[in-house]
Amino acid sequence: MEVVVLKSLLHKNQACIGIYFPKDLVIQNILQKELNARWSRTHQCWYIPLSKNNYQQLANTLKGKAVLKTDALKVYLSENKSHTTQPFIETQNPIAPIPAKHIIAYTTKKSVAISKENEHAFSEYKNRLILKGYSPSTVRTYCNEFQIYLQTIKNNAAKDITPDQLQRYILYCIHDLKLKENTVHSRINALKFYYEQVLNKEKMFFEIPRPKKHLILPKVLGEEELRRLFAAANNLKHKAILFTAYSAGLRVSEVINLRMEDIDRERKQLFVYCSKGKKDRYVALSPLLLDILENYYKSCKPRPVNFLFEGDEPGKPYSIRSAQIIFHNAKIKAGISKTISFHGLRHSFATHMLEKGVDVKFIKEILGHFNIKTTERYLHVSREKLINIESPLDALYRKP
Repeated sequence: MEVVVLKSLLHKNQACIGIYFPKDLVIQNILQKELNARWSRTHQCWYIPLSKNNYQQLANTLKGKAVLKTDALKVYLSENKSHTTQPFIETQNPIAPIPAKHIIAYTTKKSVAISKENEHAFSEYKNRLILKGYSPSTVRTYCNEFQIYLQTIKNNAAKDITPDQLQRYILYCIHDLKLKENTVHSRINALKFYYEQVLNKEKMFFEIPRPKKHLILPKVLGEEELRRLFAAANNLKHKAILFTAYSAGLRVSEVINLRMEDIDRERKQLFVYCSKGKKDRYVALSPLLLDILENYYKSCKPRPVNFLFEGDEPGKPYSIRSAQIIFHNAKIKAGISKTISFHGLRHSFATHMLEKGVDVKFIKEILGHFNIKTTERYLHVSREKLINIESPLDALYRKP
């Protein structure tokens, strides 16, 4: 049986059980579907929140399928069972810096709970997000950020926190916790929603400066690298997933949620239903992609019933993680050393379209961006304009 190592880790300021094991799709599917485990890029492992119930459920689920190695986890629990959480926000006194390790109290039973004063606030917060129709991903992210905030302020009622105290909390996140700019922005957005959308207070956050975000340029693959990547995927289903993502610039979630009815052979279009931001859109269906999809469909046993790419359970879509693994394996097999994810296929599509002379406004519509500034990032990546600009060094040593 496979050996699974359990360790403690701190993920987004929350105590978690890190689950380490050699690549095993069976165990991976169990963790995802039955335990709702998530993947940590930082720690390169699967993880679940640290609690006695979660550990017991993990042990019961993997019983007979894997051997659990728990030495490191036991050491951590024995060393941290006496930790206490210090007050973070005082009603009148200034905030004193608190070491990050003391933000949450760890015990052998569970992570520190939200105080009774704030239980109703969290419930009301989550319900308002759902009522406003936010996506499950946004609801999960906002609730996680708000929960950390409520755990931090302990017995202080969230509704009574002042803008000045909020500003000091954000400074704490930046200076003491050393959170990245994007994480700080996410936390501010989550708190803005509570104070402005749930409590209907004035737009108090306009007085809180936001840290400037790092402009991250999209990473792309060259045309030759793409050919090697596609050739490396021998399985027709795997090849079809990769071709579909690149040919239309789709997100991984959009690829796996394509339905059979979304393929319009007559009009040569793919219909992308309710993508990010709850936007529908049409994208071009490449004749080459259509040929690949038809060959894939004919080879399927059993054939897809509902979704174009289905998982082990008929009628259910392929998992995002499985699609990402397909890309990762093909990248390694193709000898591509770039640090790039599945989303790089979408970036590559946009950049190559721009290099072929397609107007950035059309690319914006194809990609389904709300803001043209999001699409304009690809102007910094486009190679065609860069290679036509001569360096003064070349001019200096050019032969007469």
